This record gives sequence, structure tokens and C-alpha cells, in this order.
Amino acid sequence: MKFGHVALADAVGSISAHAVRAGEIVLRKGSRVTREIAEKLEAAGVEGIVAARLDPEDVHEDEAAAMLARKLAGEGIRIDPPFTGRANLFAQTSGVLRLDRALIDAVNGVDEAITFATLPAFRSVSTGEMVATVKIIPYAVPREALDRAMAKAGAPLISIAPYARRRIAAISTLLPGLKPSVVVKTMEILSKRLEPAGAVVVFEERVPHEIAPLADALRRALATSPDIVIVFGASAISDRRDVIPAAVEAAGGRIEHLGMPVDPGNLLLIAELADAPVLGAPGCARSPKENGFDWVLQRLLAGLPVGRAEVVGMGVGGLLMEIKSRPQPRAEPPKT
Repeated sequence: MKFGHVALADAVGSISAHAVRAGEIVLRKGSRVTREIAEKLEAAGVEGIVAARLDPEDVHEDEAAAMLARKLAGEGIRIDPPFTGRANLFAQTSGVLRLDRALIDAVNGVDEAITFATLPAFRSVSTGEMVATVKIIPYAVPREALDRAMAKAGAPLISIAPYARRRIAAISTLLPGLKPSVVVKTMEILSKRLEPAGAVVVFEERVPHEIAPLADALRRALATSPDIVIVFGASAISDRRDVIPAAVEAAGGRIEHLGMPVDPGNLLLIAELADAPVLGAPGCARSPKENGFDWVLQRLLAGLPVGRAEVVGMGVGGLLMEIKSRPQPRAEPPKT
């Protein structure tokens, strides 16, 4: 692609790099210069313009953006028609955004003319939400560079995992001093968290914070065929031998992982009982603010695996906003 000042006589077929106004004539940035426009500009006293002239091996920005977007988009993604070198990608369904970051980085590293930006991986998205954009920086890109970018991708790199798990069992354990209003508020917040996925609580029970009553409640919950079981403890889980993990094992379940490198959310338990994932919710799950519980719950609602490997990979970016209402904030207030 050639770029620079061009005499009007040589500008026909080129792309205007800047807006040009001369009398009643307006040539918009990025517009093709036709012979008629060139003659009118010349008649208005314009001698030349700054323009881009494509070489035979160049691909126009819009065509290149559309081609790359089609290569990158996977299931659940809609692509809008390109404009000014940009092709936007949208979610066709509500769910969780799946990405291949390493290959996206490789695509972006091919040539400075080619860019692909996305929302963060595993972000909860709704139908119609913009999730990514392909932008070609100049007015054209060499076909060889575009071919290399598409080869780096190899296969679609962005897709939506639609919400699939919608039946939720919720159990709250009780201790003296825990106000009933706290449990009520917790359930209200849980229901709001489930709304985007179309999920509902099909079983809800409150039992003493003891191993045997909780194990019995877990067995009763299983009778309702839940997709996910969530236990809100009256006291935080501090060890694999604590009440909630012990009750899961007593009911025949298996502990997958305790703890996560996301704060707030450190004290989260992931287990399995009769093929249903079980979450021992951290205390911050009682707050509507984003915390580690949200990260795990959203993936499970979309039917994505969440085990030890997935949890230990959440550390980078896992320091979230502080929830001031939690019993032990991460930083002590300044002394006065």
C-alpha cells in the first residue's frame, strides 16, 4: 500500500486518508475517490489529497476484518458487517465467554495492522452483548500478513458456552447468633445471581451447623435432581475436616479442592456428590459484589469444568474489590 500526498489526477481509485471540504464538496475520510469527485475537487481549487493506494496484493480493511472475524468466531458468536476496517462480534446467546488467549496473542503479534480485542475470558455475557472486535489499523493489509494471522488462529478462538445448568439446591447451616434475616438476604442475592442464567432454586433448607444434619440435608437435596448444590455455612470453612467438607464426605461425596487464589473468595470449597457439583460458599457470597464465588458459579452454570487446575489458574487478576462488610477485611483501617 502506498500512502501520502497524491495529485488529483492520480487520486482516482485511492482512499482518502482525511476529510476534505472544498466549497459544497465533502470527501469523507476513508472514502474512495471517484473521477467525479476528483473533478469537483479540482474545480474547487484542490490540487491534491493525502490518500492510500492499494497494491494488487493488498486486502481492503473491511474485507480483511470480515475474513479474520469469520475465522476467529466460534459457536454462539454473531458478526456484524464491517465498517472502517472494523468487524464487531456479538453473543448470540447468554453464557460464559471462552477464549484461547495464547493463540489470540499470536494473532495480534503477526502484524501491527491486525488487531483483535475481546472481553476477559470466562466473563458472563448476555444475548446481543459485544464480546470482541477485529480492527485493521490502516486502509489495507498485505494478503500475506492476513493469511499468516488466519493460520496462527488455526480454528475459532472465541465462543460462548451457553448456560445449561438451571436447577439449584441451596442449604444454609445455622448457629446461635446468626439472624434469620441474614439467610433470607443471602437467598435473595443468590436468586439475583442466577437470573442471567435462567436458573432457579428448586430445593432450599436450613439445618444446624453440624455434620450429620447437613449430610442428611445433602441427601434430601439430591432427591430433587439438582444441577448444582450450594451450601452457605454459618461459619467459614477453615479445613478439609471442617463441618461442610466432612458432611459432603459423609453423604458419599468427594472433595475436589478447598481454597482459591481469589480474594474475596478464598474460603471456597469445590466438591462432587452423585455427579452434581457442590459448592461450599465463602462468606463473601452473601454480598452482591463480585467475588470468587461468582467466577466458579458462572462457569458451572455454563456446564464448564471447574476443578483444582481451573481454580489455581485464577490467581492473576484474582485480587478483587474489597467487600467492606465482611468480618475480616484484608487491610486494617489506619489507626487514629
